[in-house]
Amino acid sequence: MTQLPCNPPELRTLFLFEKLTDHQLEQLCEKGHVELIEPGPVFAEGEIATCFYVLIEGELVLSKLSGGEEIEFSRTSQRGVYSGAWQSYLGDRAPQTYTASMRVTAPSKFFVLDADRFGQLMREWFPMAVHLLEGLFFGNQNAKQVVDQRERLLALGSLSAGLTHELNNPAAAAVRATASLRDRVSHMRQKLSVIASGVYDRQALATLIRLQEETAELVAKAPTLTPLEASDREDELGDWFDDHGVSGGWDLAPTFVQAGLDVPWLERIVASVDDESMVESAIRWLNYTIETELLMNEIADSTARVSTLVNAAKQYSQMDRAPYQRVDLRELLDSSLVMLGRKIGDSVMVVKEYDPTLPQIPAYAAELNQVWTNLIDNAVAAMDGHGTLTVRTRRDGDMALIEIGDTGPGVPEEIRSRIFEPFFTTKPVGEGTGLGLDISWRIVVKKHRGDLRVESEPGDTRFQVRIPIEPEVAAAEGASDG
Repeated sequence: MTQLPCNPPELRTLFLFEKLTDHQLEQLCEKGHVELIEPGPVFAEGEIATCFYVLIEGELVLSKLSGGEEIEFSRTSQRGVYSGAWQSYLGDRAPQTYTASMRVTAPSKFFVLDADRFGQLMREWFPMAVHLLEGLFFGNQNAKQVVDQRERLLALGSLSAGLTHELNNPAAAAVRATASLRDRVSHMRQKLSVIASGVYDRQALATLIRLQEETAELVAKAPTLTPLEASDREDELGDWFDDHGVSGGWDLAPTFVQAGLDVPWLERIVASVDDESMVESAIRWLNYTIETELLMNEIADSTARVSTLVNAAKQYSQMDRAPYQRVDLRELLDSSLVMLGRKIGDSVMVVKEYDPTLPQIPAYAAELNQVWTNLIDNAVAAMDGHGTLTVRTRRDGDMALIEIGDTGPGVPEEIRSRIFEPFFTTKPVGEGTGLGLDISWRIVVKKHRGDLRVESEPGDTRFQVRIPIEPEVAAAEGASDG
């Protein structure tokens, strides 16, 4: 860098300074200086912002980091363009770091002012403008935080309602099954008293108890029948019950079919009792055994479902787990799908294509779950609740690639470049804040040094999340964010 003389008339030719007084221009030259900067980097994004730069001659390039790569967003030779510590007038109330990287492509002349002096001059010369800019900056920041927090609370409320609904179904089923089981056990005690009265001889009673044990085992191994197969078997058993004088046999038939029992098995019962009149009593005794086993299976299934939902909720919230850890992406995605099960609904087919060779990756798991939640929620909304949701993982070089795909109408090309902007939304007023994708982008790109992008055409929209597999990259960024 070569320092050059500062000329007030030359500064006046720049649109940024053209309305300043002669005295103000002289003060600029006294407090600042002119530099000739050779081609190369000038400052980097994230460094402490020490200087304010105004281009006099030459060309500058501005870029930002995205997924570990420098993405150029501005290249200009327009005189008077500026960059650097332009927020220094906010003082220590805002982060004083460079928000982008700047380099020059040819020998370029800049007017350079130290950040502290630039902030001081702004407050002295333009107090009203500084107040307006402060109000705009902090107002937008506060509004974003409030809406961001509200959206998080709304999402949490929606998930809580969905989880409560999902928990209520198996819990209610378990309560109903328990009440029915109590009734069946009561009837079994009554039948037991009849049996104990001595109507069966010892051999018949031993055979009946053995059949009871076999019945319980058959219930656990009962095959799954189609509706047509089940109907045919119920007709066969109903006819058999009528032939053997079992009253209400057509009501008993569905229970025996559900247990996987058939006519040959019922004939064994007839052979085990000496008196034909005792067949109905034996059938009803075994019916209570079947119903009891089926009800216990229902209770076991219901409580297992509750346990699965609770485990999914713990996995989703990362309760009792370190914020930064190695995680299995399949577990995170599955827990999010369970938590969003009610919102996804029965009209959306979920297809999971997980790469089993993908290793665990270092991540902030709870925050990644928020990313999956936003992307899945948007995908279901885009399909209007009907279509195919695809969740896919695979390795992409040194990155783990996660795709959330939907069969909706797609993202129009003219807005794809804006969908990750704060407050930008395509949903009607009141249905979206436009913060879901912005939050997701910051979690993936800023927190994990990854990448988030979209590929879309009608019937095939895929949001692609890339997270580094190696721990040091993400960990370094996470430490700086903390």
